Amino acid sequence: MNKPHNPPEVAAPGAPYVHGMEVPPGARWLHVSGQIGVHPDGRPGADAREQAELAWRNIGAILASAGMAFGDIVKVTTYSISPAHLPTLREVRERVLAGHLPASTLLVISGLARPELLLEIEVCAARV
Repeated sequence: MNKPHNPPEVAAPGAPYVHGMEVPPGARWLHVSGQIGVHPDGRPGADAREQAELAWRNIGAILASAGMAFGDIVKVTTYSISPAHLPTLREVRERVLAGHLPASTLLVISGLARPELLLEIEVCAARV
């Protein structure tokens, strides 16, 4: 079982995440490339909400293909092209993760590989 770390010497997380996540010896690791909000045919979602839903759906499918689940995620990195999207990204993430709190980094960047993309999410997961 992965073990969260939020030491009292460090300010509490400012959102639903933990400062550190310890993975036990012998765990299998899965590094998931940044997932974008596109349908299986490559068509992007119409807005940040749809793109976030699609990116998390893609992550779920990749986790499942490795015999893992959202609760096995130990680290999330989210890239957004606008701070205006953050409430929506947070809402979708909290619903998908259903109380699971991995370590997390969020970056607002100037752009992604394609101009129609609004966000990208990558994760690392581990399971014994």
